[in-house]
Amino acid sequence: MEKGLLTPRKLLTRVAAALLLLAFVMVACSLIGSQRVSLRRAFEAWTTDGAVNPDYEIFVHVRLPRILLAAIVGSALACSGAVFQALLRNPLADPYILGISSGAGLGAIIAVISGLNWTLWGRSPIAVFAFAGALGTVWLVWFIGSLAGKFHITGLLLAGVVVNAFFSALIMFLTSVAKSQDVHATIFWLMGNMTEESFGVLWMGSGCVIAGIFALFLMSPQLNAMSLSEDDASSMGVNTARTRTLSFGVAAFITAVAVSLSGLVGFAGLIVPHGVRLVFGPDHRQLLPLSGIAGAIFLVVADTVGRVIVAPAQLPAGVVTAVVGGPFFLFLLVKYSRKVGWSK
Repeated sequence: MEKGLLTPRKLLTRVAAALLLLAFVMVACSLIGSQRVSLRRAFEAWTTDGAVNPDYEIFVHVRLPRILLAAIVGSALACSGAVFQALLRNPLADPYILGISSGAGLGAIIAVISGLNWTLWGRSPIAVFAFAGALGTVWLVWFIGSLAGKFHITGLLLAGVVVNAFFSALIMFLTSVAKSQDVHATIFWLMGNMTEESFGVLWMGSGCVIAGIFALFLMSPQLNAMSLSEDDASSMGVNTARTRTLSFGVAAFITAVAVSLSGLVGFAGLIVPHGVRLVFGPDHRQLLPLSGIAGAIFLVVADTVGRVIVAPAQLPAGVVTAVVGGPFFLFLLVKYSRKVGWSK
């Protein structure tokens, strides 16, 4: 719970503590799985008596890439959720309310049923089409919502709902006419799944997400004002149109990156910013970095649970976040809602 003014020292202390917690969680989750792994044996040598070191192979080539991917996706979705909630001044806003899920799903199923097998920068057609579909849908919703000539929050939300419903209908149609094996691959992707990625893809994805989060952090004072009202923000000297366009575009971009890497993972962009806001307050100078770190922790843990709860089978991370996220959010809401409210 927020006590007193936010100082640079307090912000740095909280971010550093959150990063240490994230590092601990990532290391702990790397040791959890159906196969027991020892970090000491993993880093002794990549071979043992001329044979492949199984601890090294499992840790470096299987678990570490999945954990890094989950951290990247969780950070992107949580920060995007915090920004959309501020811009729309709607506590129920999340990265998918503006049609990102349906746009990404439509792009993915088009790639699957088309039978494409090329790669772009190490990414499959599903990921590339999902990225294009997510980003294109967001800007379509933005265009429709601003057709009246003046940006209107209600119009944007309604446009997102309509586009989401229309694209969902197209997805159902394409799924009904697709081959059975194509449908299975698409549905599994739509549930949000962490898969082993190359370190090149992870570096590229993390670079995009970190740069986007940093850009949003630089706009945090303006987002603080925008979360109140546009009139109040304008009276404080904030260029509301510029702030809205830039922050919306950056948040949509990092969400599209996350979707292209993992598929659709729900709840992370909704409950994580709320949890951080309820505990620490609505100041975006700390809400954005702490949401990013908390989102990474949340999804790393969710993916680890999905790996072990029905081992040797695996649950998609999106299923785990939906099952675990709801009760956790209700717990935070009941505990802190009487002390810290949503900024109006």
